[in-house]
Amino acid sequence: MEPKKLRWPAIIAVAAAAMMFTAPPSAARTSPASTTLTKTAEAAECAPGTTVNTDKGPVCGTVSNGVASWLGIRYAAPPVGDLRWAPPAPAPAWTSTFPATERGTNCPQADGLGAGSTNEDCLNLNVRAPENAGSKRLPVMVQIHGGGFRFGTPADGSHLVRSGDVISVELHYRLGIFGFMSHKELGQNSGNYAFQDQQAALRWVQKNITKFGGDPGNVTIFGASAGGSSVCANAVSPTAKGLFHKGIAQSGEYNSLLGTTNTSWQPQDCKSELPTADEAHRINERFAAAVGCGDAADTAACLRQVPVKTLLDKSGNGMGPDQGTIAPVVDGKTLTMSMGKALATGRINDVTLMHGVDRDETQLASANSPADYQRMVREQYGRYAPQVFARYPLDRFPDPSAFIAYRTIVADSNSVCPSLLNHRRMSRYINVYAYQSDNADAPPASFLDQTKPNGAFHVLLNQFLSPRAGAQLTPNQQAFGAQITAQWTGFARTGSPTVKGAPLWPRFTRHNPDVMSLAPAGDSELTREIARQHHCDFWDKLTPYNR
Repeated sequence: MEPKKLRWPAIIAVAAAAMMFTAPPSAARTSPASTTLTKTAEAAECAPGTTVNTDKGPVCGTVSNGVASWLGIRYAAPPVGDLRWAPPAPAPAWTSTFPATERGTNCPQADGLGAGSTNEDCLNLNVRAPENAGSKRLPVMVQIHGGGFRFGTPADGSHLVRSGDVISVELHYRLGIFGFMSHKELGQNSGNYAFQDQQAALRWVQKNITKFGGDPGNVTIFGASAGGSSVCANAVSPTAKGLFHKGIAQSGEYNSLLGTTNTSWQPQDCKSELPTADEAHRINERFAAAVGCGDAADTAACLRQVPVKTLLDKSGNGMGPDQGTIAPVVDGKTLTMSMGKALATGRINDVTLMHGVDRDETQLASANSPADYQRMVREQYGRYAPQVFARYPLDRFPDPSAFIAYRTIVADSNSVCPSLLNHRRMSRYINVYAYQSDNADAPPASFLDQTKPNGAFHVLLNQFLSPRAGAQLTPNQQAFGAQITAQWTGFARTGSPTVKGAPLWPRFTRHNPDVMSLAPAGDSELTREIARQHHCDFWDKLTPYNR
């Protein structure tokens, strides 16, 4: 599988849309690798009674508005030197109490989204718990941030802790070329270090979360966009078996359906065909040459000496022929097949999932004129374009008709119908609760052109699960936020999103294919109409592993 040449430049706004949550940039502090950990002069003082003894050493944290927080706790050794492009190694132990009062460092990523970093010492996590959780055994929600596997930082989970009486864990993991480089000189099963980091964090949870008031036997992972794809990946990864019990995959279907032009991401979502190990090795041979290691006597050693900034610059958006793999690959160990194939064939761990997308989400450029619409449909769908035009004629859409028509086509082909198909696939083997977010009046995100009708846009649920300070919501949206917070945390508690303050939400099954349409003002309701309304009989035939 050769990477496609991108005709349209990657859109920073789209990258921002794909981030799991909007969060402030991390502090520059990292946890030193010595046996004595220290804090910077600017760090807050620990609150009395917050000292917890982890398996590596004691930590103390802060308390604010009823939530105790421990930030920047190292869960694995710094992936530097010989550990660059190696499975996460155990973190070093420490003896002095570590003041976990500052956000840990973001993993290396390009700047421009408020999370730029060149510091590889980034395998850290945050824990937040209700104040005085003590010996309770509360459900644990582990947040995996999105950002196309190239960007991102986790958000503050205090809202879920405060509203849902849960423990929040928020982790950093290796991104881009650092998270997915796969080269034969790095090992036959090289790649997917991002998922290995996530699983290392989940092992940390199993060992330590009881001491923070959490239940290691009731762990839910959740995330949107690349975070949703990560939920799918861990659900089918043999090496994640037993590390969590439930998952919430939000907007995990988002790649271009046919993998053609106008796409901002390498194949990476819950439906896409991923590169095989051999294909990834060939792609990364070109990348190694591009960074000056093509003729090195020891390619792996040479690659591990290349500066972080050079690796970020050379890998770019991953869409050029020599930019390497910066997204998941079928490495043969962490992932033994593409997620879509695993879901279709039942190679899935024994977990319960909530799974869905936003009705109008898109990761592609917008059509702003009838000429754009004609050209972009032909570029994106090739020989199927006449059939697409027939199903989505411009005169059926209100002005701006080209924008709305193309937005609808992209959402149906890339997200809505593949999500529904994956509901059906997964429900043959595990318990699935299916949803579609139909909240077209959510507060507009800053990354969107707010002069356009964006509808129920990509990752819109994030702003309700981790609301921004001072955000103003209408009464309709306040009701929506209260409902999904209750459903998400209720699912984490019991394995069912049917909770007080929300409608009955049954499992999705072959005989009862109910999808919860999430709408504001308490108007959520079950539907079985999505396939007919969104032309899924047509799009399903083009979806990987269903052709």
